Amino acid sequence: MSSGRSNERLGAERDPFFDGDFFADEAASEFHLADYLAILRRHWRLATVLILVCLVGGLIHYLITPKMYQATTTIQIDRRSLSIGNQAQTPWLENWWNLEFYPTQYKLLESRGLAERVVTDLRLYEDPEFNPGWAEWGTVEEELEVATPELDAAVLGNLGQRLLGGLSVAPIKGTQLVQISYRSPAPALAARIANGVAEAFIDWGIETRSESAGRASTFLGKQIESLKEELQDKENKLQAYSRRSDIVAVDPSSNPVLQRLEALNSDYIAAVSNRIDKEAHYNEVLNAPEEGVADTLSGGLVSTLRQELLQQEQEYATKLNVYKPDMPLMVELRSKVEELRQHFDSVVTEMVDQARKSARAEYQTAKRREQALAEELERAKDETIEMGSAAVEYNNLQMEISTRRQLLDELLRRQSETDVTARLQASRESNVRVVDRALVPAGAFRPSLKKDLGMGGVLGLFLGLGCVFLIEYLDRTLKSAEEAERLLNLPVLALVPDVSERSGGYGYGYGYGGKKRKKTWRDKRRSSSSGIQEIELLPHTKPRHAVSEAYRALRTALLLSSAEELKLIGLTSAQSGEGKTATTANLAVVMAQLGRRVLLIDADLRKPRQHRVFRLSNRFGLVNCLTEGSPLEEAIQSTPIPGLSLMTAGTIPPNPSELLASDRMHELLDRARETFDFVLVDTPPILAVTDASLVGSRADGMVFCLNAGKVQREEARNGTDRLQMSGNKVLGLVLNRYVPISSDGKHYYYYQAYGEVDTEASSHTAA
Repeated sequence: MSSGRSNERLGAERDPFFDGDFFADEAASEFHLADYLAILRRHWRLATVLILVCLVGGLIHYLITPKMYQATTTIQIDRRSLSIGNQAQTPWLENWWNLEFYPTQYKLLESRGLAERVVTDLRLYEDPEFNPGWAEWGTVEEELEVATPELDAAVLGNLGQRLLGGLSVAPIKGTQLVQISYRSPAPALAARIANGVAEAFIDWGIETRSESAGRASTFLGKQIESLKEELQDKENKLQAYSRRSDIVAVDPSSNPVLQRLEALNSDYIAAVSNRIDKEAHYNEVLNAPEEGVADTLSGGLVSTLRQELLQQEQEYATKLNVYKPDMPLMVELRSKVEELRQHFDSVVTEMVDQARKSARAEYQTAKRREQALAEELERAKDETIEMGSAAVEYNNLQMEISTRRQLLDELLRRQSETDVTARLQASRESNVRVVDRALVPAGAFRPSLKKDLGMGGVLGLFLGLGCVFLIEYLDRTLKSAEEAERLLNLPVLALVPDVSERSGGYGYGYGYGGKKRKKTWRDKRRSSSSGIQEIELLPHTKPRHAVSEAYRALRTALLLSSAEELKLIGLTSAQSGEGKTATTANLAVVMAQLGRRVLLIDADLRKPRQHRVFRLSNRFGLVNCLTEGSPLEEAIQSTPIPGLSLMTAGTIPPNPSELLASDRMHELLDRARETFDFVLVDTPPILAVTDASLVGSRADGMVFCLNAGKVQREEARNGTDRLQMSGNKVLGLVLNRYVPISSDGKHYYYYQAYGEVDTEASSHTAA
């Protein structure tokens, strides 16, 4: 598989019309669900721990949260007018047909004024379950003796706010029903307050509707008191004038002036009475709800339209349970309802405007008549005074007294009618009624174990996924072949599976910052199960192992990676500890297994290791050939692998870079090309020193080794960039310690012998 990808990539690089950047961008933009599943499989333990922690947190929250009980009262709020009695001039109506009606009712149910009323009606300030501080306050009388009215209002307001904290109002969609719920640690208190809120709301509505009749009664009472004072004043004047003038009675029939004055007085009395009546009627029309005024004056038309509108709304609400609102039938029916509502509103508005204009005109006419008669009466009085007749003055006082008495009788009669109307309010007729009273709840409303565990699980899931992907985002290492190809724009020649590690394994130990990884329990388990102690020379000791197949796949990929003949190949890595030495040794072994003559040169002149891998002497090697001019054959040693020869590094020199860049090194490599079929050169890490780029400039190609899951992306990119900027031809990448993840989420390792590997290993071998 890796060789196939490398061939495709190399073929693309040779194509002049192929854009490598476009290929990388296209590969980077692909979305693979398997990549995300692989991330979850790598960190499933962390996600599981976070989910369990959140579940435990939800359980703890359930155990420590105090129990709350909820009681619910259901009420119905009708949109209907309520008229008291059959008085045409004193209706009281509910202002109902407007868009703000129901939202206003809901806000009133949640208002602090209603809450304070409930606290007062139910005497909740004395209830220790609702007001635990009552025991410190003492009785209500003791509190009122020492508290100011402002303090009482503040305390009551605080208690009202406390009640609102547990109150919730939820209208049932599509109905006139409203659910009033109250939450409390005491179940009986919850039911008591829920029912108390409903009853207080009904009483509040009745009292509000009684204010119209109260205004009329107050107005008539003020007029009566004023008339009584005027009548008493006139009677006192008449008695004083009678004693002063010695007049007992006067016959106005013989005096035309007195007759005219008497007639004017009678007309003036009637005009004043008429003006007061019209003024009262005009005030009632202004203060009364519009629909009631229209219903009174329309002769039943408004009631008929209201009934038709209610029928249409009920029909629409009934069909809404069957059909969707956007269906043609429902749209047509809704349009019909809106047209009927607009017609109803226009009729009500027209009737109300007509009634108010008529009442105002009548009131203005009566007022002007009263003023005209008053002026005429004053002129008649002046004429009478000019006549100097004591009888006229006496008769004038008598007529004024009579006028005041008649007007007083009329106002008393109207006040009696208003009192009758007010007494009818005691019938407690209301447009709000209780449908279902709240019962004492049998179980707690909160906390809910199911809800707390569900919220904890969801929170843990999101937190776990967030942490997993955050860790993956912060992880800058290369872990997969696809990621390496996409980032470095180089083909992956081979994927070498991970095996157990010891000092002779992948740990490079070069001293340039590389650190050996401590052996974990998983490494020990893999080591014991596979019987592998080190990866070097594994293709020779265990040729049927999956790791050996990986190196044979690397050999095949190299032979097919270039159209030109590859004889001199260099191997390097970004940093120490990435398996470069083991890869070089094992690649040399599988090359020799083809029956070719292979020379392995250890060009790591700073800290060589190939002599330890093959257990040969390092006293004479490459350094001796370069410094002493010794022949190539003297530095070459035979190895236990047939066809494989080794040139060790030799004595460590003080100037490795100068030796590798010398002409003797060039001649030595040319001589090795002529003598052997393949020459493999082990070079130091490219980021540590420049030795690898010096060797790579004279090689047919370089192989870049990376430790999967350890090497940083920046290190890998810097290493390949440094090789390419030095003019080296990079043949491809080798990912060491590669640990794939199986479909069931468990790591699998290629420890088996070649005959026991699974189908994936077999396909890898075939590649």
